[in-house]
Amino acid sequence: MVRTESTMLPLGTSAPELSLEDVVSGKTVTLSDVKGDKGLLVMFICQHCPFVKHVEDELGKIGQDYTSQGVGVLAISANSVETHPQDNPENMREQVKRANFTFPYAYDASQEVAKSYTAACTPDFFLFDGDLKLAYRGQLDDSRPGNDKPVTGKDLRAALDQLVSGQTVPTEQMPSIGCNIKWVPGKEPAYFG
Repeated sequence: MVRTESTMLPLGTSAPELSLEDVVSGKTVTLSDVKGDKGLLVMFICQHCPFVKHVEDELGKIGQDYTSQGVGVLAISANSVETHPQDNPENMREQVKRANFTFPYAYDASQEVAKSYTAACTPDFFLFDGDLKLAYRGQLDDSRPGNDKPVTGKDLRAALDQLVSGQTVPTEQMPSIGCNIKWVPGKEPAYFG
């Protein structure tokens, strides 16, 4: 496990286009399919990472709490199943059941979507406003496996609440920390490492 911080993509960046298959429905999802009126939360997660397992129930709750408020939610796993077969789509479907995900969960086999978002770790969060401009790219909260702080989602929930209510999300944001995305050997992006 390599403890990795998010890249902190510049705020205001437009959401990169994507077209990926939801592992549950088998349907292709695009930004326009998943975007809500108020915005879109894109989460890079995976099935095996201890940082994600630590927060996955909260991620399920966030999906349930905010999709009804006009925020689309999409989870993406980009880990190489060549090196980490436990992150395959079948196991992703098990995670959907275990964590009560009600949003699409797509597998980025080419890892091109993860690279276009400069995703670096799991979990890595990108919250876009109604115009698909980046408003937040920070941590869920300050809980980590083993630090005995409760998982509340307070940082991401505060940003979501501000977005939903039409307020400006503060630019002071703490990077997410998690396991590094498991890149296909030799295909690591330039911003990684």
